Amino acid sequence: MTLPVVFVDAFTERPFGGNPAAICVLAEPLGENWMQAIAAELNQAETAYLHPLDDVEGVPTWGLRWFTPTTEVELCGHATLAAAHHLVTDLHVEAPLLRFVTLSGVLTARVGGDSWIEIDLPADVPVETAAPSALIDALGNPQVVTAARGRTNWLVETIAADVVRDLEPDMRALLALRDTEVPAGVIVTSVGEGLHDFVSRFFAPAIGIDEDSVTGAAHTTLGPFWAARFDKTDLLGRQLSPRGGVVRVNVADDRVLLAGQAVTVLRAEFGGDVLAERVALRLVVDTAL
Repeated sequence: MTLPVVFVDAFTERPFGGNPAAICVLAEPLGENWMQAIAAELNQAETAYLHPLDDVEGVPTWGLRWFTPTTEVELCGHATLAAAHHLVTDLHVEAPLLRFVTLSGVLTARVGGDSWIEIDLPADVPVETAAPSALIDALGNPQVVTAARGRTNWLVETIAADVVRDLEPDMRALLALRDTEVPAGVIVTSVGEGLHDFVSRFFAPAIGIDEDSVTGAAHTTLGPFWAARFDKTDLLGRQLSPRGGVVRVNVADDRVLLAGQAVTVLRAEFGGDVLAERVALRLVVDTAL
């Protein structure tokens, strides 16, 4: 018996752009220790695990969990987009709407005819507040317009897109702020360029990701922030990581709809020895309990 793993680049129309995610489709939920070990081995920003649930009113429904190389997270946008892409494109699930049961509640993904997929996530509206001086120091002391705090991430607005693009944070200093000033990550953003309403980057060494390439969850904070600033609900964002990516954003009350493209770049599998070790690991954990 083997376990297939598919690598999908999300929020991009081309291979090797956007944000990569590993997708594992399971017959049943497996132990957290085993899923974390696999995520550490794959060493992607996120590894997503899917398992089928009973359809709800004819909508295909899946359990979905996300793991970084070091921890499980409550929400991951790009891996949700990647999971929807894999189900529709690779596994040929014929449904315009998919339903996911997650730690952040029920999420949906809607497949458009233009190869874009729209995911429906809970908004994380930031509250404006002064950022800790240690955080600004760790970012390299960029000129700050304003700062705000979401549930787990800081948002720091700087004066220009070039400042965001050229930022070189001190990752060790950011990591040292873990569990105090910065429990998860830091979004740095500014007014955008050209067609893009805003630009951003996202740094999260506290959860094992120095810089995330294109961060869906960060856009659940960026969306409400820039929607209030521009007084409009439809926005176009670009994340200025080295890989880069584009996110369509629609703010709808307490939800944020994010749309992007995705492409499958690699298919692999774990062999029987790994699965046997997983069984042994589960037995050890059960015995310990």
